[in-house]
Amino acid sequence: MANRKIIEAMDTSYRDGFQSVFGARVFMKDFLPTVQSAIDAGIKHFEMGGGARFQALFFYLNENAFDMMDKFREIAGKECVLQTLSRGVNYIGLDTGSREIIDLHARLFKKHGVTTIRNFDALNDARNMEYSAKAIKDAGLNHELTVTVMDLPPGCVGAHDAAFYERTLKSFLDAGVPYDSVVFKDASGTANPRKVYDTISAARKLLGKKTHIRYHTHETAGIGLACYLAAIEADADGVDLDREPVSGGTAHTDILVMAHALKGSRFVLGNHLGDELNLDKVLISETILKEALKDYFIPPEATQVSAIIQYSPMPGGALTANTQMMRDNKCLDKFPAVIAEMREVVEKGGFGTSVTPVSQFYFQQAFNNVMFGKWKKIAEGYGRMALGYFGKTPVAPDPEIVKLASEQLKLPTTTENAIDIADRDEKKSSKWAKERLRDNNIKISDENIFIVLACGYKGITFLSGKAKGSVRLKSDVPPTVTSGADGETKANASSKSGGVEEFTVVVEGQTYFVKIAEGKIAELIAANGVKSAVENASAPPLGDKTHIIAAPMPGTITKTVKSAGDRVKRDELVLTMEAMKMENEIFADVDGVIVIINASVGTKVQTGQPLVTIAV
Repeated sequence: MANRKIIEAMDTSYRDGFQSVFGARVFMKDFLPTVQSAIDAGIKHFEMGGGARFQALFFYLNENAFDMMDKFREIAGKECVLQTLSRGVNYIGLDTGSREIIDLHARLFKKHGVTTIRNFDALNDARNMEYSAKAIKDAGLNHELTVTVMDLPPGCVGAHDAAFYERTLKSFLDAGVPYDSVVFKDASGTANPRKVYDTISAARKLLGKKTHIRYHTHETAGIGLACYLAAIEADADGVDLDREPVSGGTAHTDILVMAHALKGSRFVLGNHLGDELNLDKVLISETILKEALKDYFIPPEATQVSAIIQYSPMPGGALTANTQMMRDNKCLDKFPAVIAEMREVVEKGGFGTSVTPVSQFYFQQAFNNVMFGKWKKIAEGYGRMALGYFGKTPVAPDPEIVKLASEQLKLPTTTENAIDIADRDEKKSSKWAKERLRDNNIKISDENIFIVLACGYKGITFLSGKAKGSVRLKSDVPPTVTSGADGETKANASSKSGGVEEFTVVVEGQTYFVKIAEGKIAELIAANGVKSAVENASAPPLGDKTHIIAAPMPGTITKTVKSAGDRVKRDELVLTMEAMKMENEIFADVDGVIVIINASVGTKVQTGQPLVTIAV
C-alpha cells in the first residue's frame, strides 16, 4: 500500500499490564518463560521494569528487581529495546530523590540491561525533568521525554487542554531537557480523542518529522482505542499495547484489537527494525501468557471500563493496586465514596496529572476525607504537594487547603527546587544507606544501597532475608466467621501471618484481640461456640480502668516506639502504621502506663482493632 507506515508497538504487559491488573505482583518464574513467544511474534520493544514493578518485587514477591532485569535481558538478546519507567526527581519512589539517588538509579538500570528510560513528572514541571534527564543520558541510556496527560473532571478548567500540553512541551525544550523520543502518557485513560489528535499534531510541528512520538493510554474510561487511532492519524509513530490476560479494562488496548482496528488503513503494527508483527504468533503468545498466569486472582474491576473515571481520574495502574489494598484491609465498601471525593481533591490540589506519585496523593487524601471527615486529616504527600515540595502545580492549589496543610504538617510553603531540598536530607544519601547496611550486617554494594534508599525498612527486611511474599492467587479466600442468633457475636478475620490468623472479636459487648493457629478458628467455634473459643485463645477481657487506642483505619504496624510497662503522656508517639501507602503515627490520647501492645510489627490490623491498652 502506498505511504504504508509501521506503527511501532511496545509491549507493556510485563510492567504496566502487571501493575494495572495484578498490582505488579507476578513472580519471575511464571512470566519469564513467556517472553520468547512474544519475541517470536516480532515484538522487539518491551516495558519490563521501573515504576511499581521495582518496589513491588521487594515488598510483595521477595524477589530482587535487578535479578529480574538481568534475566529479562538474557532472554531478549541484544536487538530488543528494554524500557523502564521513571518519575523524574521521584525516580521509582513516591518521594523526591537526591541527585545522588537519581544518578545511581540511571547507572544501575544501564548496568542491568535497560535500553531506554521513559521519564515523567506528574506536575509537568520542567525543573523536575532537567537533572533526571541529564543523569539518564550521562549513563548511556536513551531518554524518552514524557508529557503527562489526563482530562479534568467535567466543569473544571485551567489546565490539561491541548494548548497546555503544547506549552508544557515547549517548557521542556526551552529548558534544554535532552531527549531521544517523546511520549504523551495518559495513565488514567481519560483524555478525549479530539484533544489527543490536537496534542500530537502540535507536538509534530514543534519536534519535526524525525522525532519519534509515542502515545500511551489505558482502557479504563472506555476510549483507549479511539485515542490511539486519533494519535496515529495525527502522526504518532508508536503506541503502548498489552497481551491477554493483561489487556483491556484498567490496562491497555490489546495488540490484536489494535491490529484489527487498523485493517484497511495505511498503518500496520510492527517493530523498530521495520518488520510487521506476526499476528498469528501474537495470538499464540497470548495463549501462552494466559496459561502462565491462570492461577493469579484478577480483580473484577481490572477487567471493566468505568464511566465514572472521567469524573474522578484514577490511573489503571493505581486503581487495582488501591482496590486490592482496600480488599486486603476489609474496607473495599468505601471505594465508591473515595472515588466520589477524588474530583474535589484533584481540583483543590492544583491539577497535577493523576499519575504516580500524584495519583496516590489524590487517592490518599480522598481516602482520608472518607475515613476521618472532609479535610480533617491532610495526607502527607498531598499536603507537601500543595505546599510546593514536589514542584510547581499547573495551577495554584486552593488557599484554604494550603493553610490546612501548613498547620497540620507544620511546614511552610516553598518555591525551592525539589531536588535541592532532597539533597539536604541525610536519609537520601549513600552514606545513610551504608550505615543501615552495616547495622544489619548486609553487604555494601551499589545495588544494596539503592534498594535501601528506594525501599526503606522494607528493603532492609528483604536484604536481611526476612521478607515474606504476598501474592494474590485464586485459591486465596480470606476466612470469615459469623455466629450468634442475635447478630451481636462476631468473629472477623483480619490477616494471616506466619501460620497465625488474627481476629477482632466481640462477645456480649466485650472486644477481644485473638491470635489462633491458622485453620483452627472454625474448629474451635464448632466445638465450643464463639465465647468459649475466644476465652481459650485470648487474654482475659479488659477492665474498666483501662483505655484502648484503636486503629483509625486498616493497615500494617511498621514500628513500635513504646513497650508494655512504659509510662506515656497524652500526644506521645506510641507506634506507627502504614495504611494505603501512608505512614501514620499513632499517639497516646491519655496519660497512663502501657499494659499491652496488642499488635506487633508486621501485623495487619482493621479499623477499630485495639493497638495499645493503657492503664489510666
